Amino acid sequence: MNASLLCEIDQLQVAFPGPDRQWAPAVRGVSLTLAPGERLGIVGESGSGKSLTGRALLGQLPPSARVSAHTLRYAGRDLLAMSAAERRRLCGQEMGMILQDPKYSLNPVMTVGRQMREAWALRNPGMKRRDMDEQVLASLDAVHIRDARRVAASYPHELSGGMGQRVMIAMMAANGPRLLVADEPTSALDVLVSMQVLDVLDDMVARHNTGLIFISHDLPLVGAFCDRVAVMYAGRVVETCAAGALRQAQHPYTRALLAASPALADPPERLPVMERDPAWCDPGWRGAASLQAAGDAP
Repeated sequence: MNASLLCEIDQLQVAFPGPDRQWAPAVRGVSLTLAPGERLGIVGESGSGKSLTGRALLGQLPPSARVSAHTLRYAGRDLLAMSAAERRRLCGQEMGMILQDPKYSLNPVMTVGRQMREAWALRNPGMKRRDMDEQVLASLDAVHIRDARRVAASYPHELSGGMGQRVMIAMMAANGPRLLVADEPTSALDVLVSMQVLDVLDDMVARHNTGLIFISHDLPLVGAFCDRVAVMYAGRVVETCAAGALRQAQHPYTRALLAASPALADPPERLPVMERDPAWCDPGWRGAASLQAAGDAP
């Protein structure tokens, strides 16, 4: 156990019931670490296990999931040994998760202020309504929402995508969580609003020394915003590297993902097509890159 780490994941396995009473693995032996104040990006295609890894850490998987690990620790505490009630308290007070789309994550029949008060009541039982209202406005101010009172009185459908995303960040970041999982927080936003949301997250990490797990499909964004990057394929971490060295990554899967978003200044004549190798699912795999231009013969 490393006392300087905020969380440690070693050989995390997540499986779901499949046909014929067989377990279908979705996360296959993921090992990751996160230090306080660090921004760890997790990238990969849809279905690679990124979100499941974050949800397993927070204990937010459905009851049907089977979760096991050699180590699953937060701040030195064994998460697998905790009761469900202890995990819920931990998520409400020290750990949080920002989901992908505020349209589906915020309750459409409750005002923003009421939803945020509900979150505060769970974290701080016995707090007076007036104090909760003040905390709601302070939390909205902290994520650079100008007219906090108007937003608090609004329903989610009355907010833009960027405003809704900032409301979700305010709800999760109000207590200054030590660990935050942000699952595609900018995927539905335009470039300008995305940069504003990233500024809010960056400010929160700096003020609270929060460890951030940033899940995304956008490799250039993760390379610019995060400190380290873990690349997932078929439920495994196939490569980790410093974010600044992402363009020099060696695994053919990472190289293929990078090639799928070429620089606009000098675009290739043809986008490369990924040639998948079944051996990539082997945790001990080491091999050479395998990219093929679209339209070329195999």
